[in-house]
Amino acid sequence: MYENSEQRERVILVGAHRNLQNHLEDTSAESMHELAQLAETAGAEVLGEIVQNREAADRATFIGEGKLLEIKEMAENLEATLLIFDDELTGSQLKNIEKITECSVIDRSALILDIFAGRALSGEGKLQVELAQLKYNLPRLTGGYQSLSRLGGGIGTRGPGETKLESDRRHIRSRITALEKEIAELSRHRELLRARRRKNEVPTAALVGYTNAGKSTLLNALTDAGVLAENMLFATLDPTVRALSMEDGREAMLIDTVGFIRKLPHHLIEAFKSTLEEAVTADVLVHVIDASSPEMENQIAVVERLLHSLGCGDKPILSVFNKCDIAGFTPRPPLPEKAVYISAKNGDGLETLLSQLDELLPGKRRKMELLIPYTDGNLLHTIRTEGELLSEDYTPEGTAVICMADAALYAKLKKYQR
Repeated sequence: MYENSEQRERVILVGAHRNLQNHLEDTSAESMHELAQLAETAGAEVLGEIVQNREAADRATFIGEGKLLEIKEMAENLEATLLIFDDELTGSQLKNIEKITECSVIDRSALILDIFAGRALSGEGKLQVELAQLKYNLPRLTGGYQSLSRLGGGIGTRGPGETKLESDRRHIRSRITALEKEIAELSRHRELLRARRRKNEVPTAALVGYTNAGKSTLLNALTDAGVLAENMLFATLDPTVRALSMEDGREAMLIDTVGFIRKLPHHLIEAFKSTLEEAVTADVLVHVIDASSPEMENQIAVVERLLHSLGCGDKPILSVFNKCDIAGFTPRPPLPEKAVYISAKNGDGLETLLSQLDELLPGKRRKMELLIPYTDGNLLHTIRTEGELLSEDYTPEGTAVICMADAALYAKLKKYQR
């Protein structure tokens, strides 16, 4: 949809409510509202929506031929140019729906991939999006599905004696292999940076959360990062790492990550795994929550499930309920053990957030006032190398010292406290 920004797509949204056991994977009023937001983020004009209640998806057309004929009439009356389905469709379903409705069709996954393609700025981000698009497109090369052209994805030249379809498949598989190698190399470079931080004992906190919860705004408020922060879905995709000074003088690293969303395409999670590893390897997760959203509980559940699937659900988590400045906001009892209410936009509650984060991050230091006998003078060297020496004064009884010490150093020096 980013290919022609001058002419807006006129779209109809389509969903099927199937009473799934996992309601977050089912179509609901909330998921259709979110689909409309995604469509508008991609530059489309939403003309209307249709939701069908059915027990199971139709294998050939997803919602049945009768309902598609109804949608065809609606599209003709509204002069719609595109149908967007709330669930991921197979190649044959896409082809059959287009044939019956005589209208272009994409699904939720393709829409999210399209938005990501328009938002990725870094070289790595663009590679990751292209890889996800190619893996999405490959099984949908059924010959006749027209909407693949709107997504791009690197379809190449035809080889001698090959059909166009065979050539496309061969070229896409080759490109996928090349992209996976490039991303793996970038992932190794990212791991070297992480290893350096671990060697220097720099604690790290990763900002995670639902899209548009305010992670980038919070990063800017805490570190003056200057990253794009707008009231839209997936405003930023590329991870940003900034230094953060803690209350005890420690320097920590704060990492912004891509936002989560319900029904996030599997291929997108796979492609962005190297980026999401920043959350997996962080010491603490800062879960930024849009406290003003009526969908807050569901959004929390989506994020927690994705974190669990990434293998980092058991990390220390600080839940940050953001956007508390919005009119009509009513504080709710914090569900998690560690939680703070803030407004990243206005700066309210940031001191409490930093204090909580200071407690959770490893290597917390505390101020100590010591009197070290001259017979134990070697401890001054230990303080300089393992802590921070703030002042020293020589007295008849020994050296009076004020220093900052982490838990390990504190244990060594405790008996010298004044």
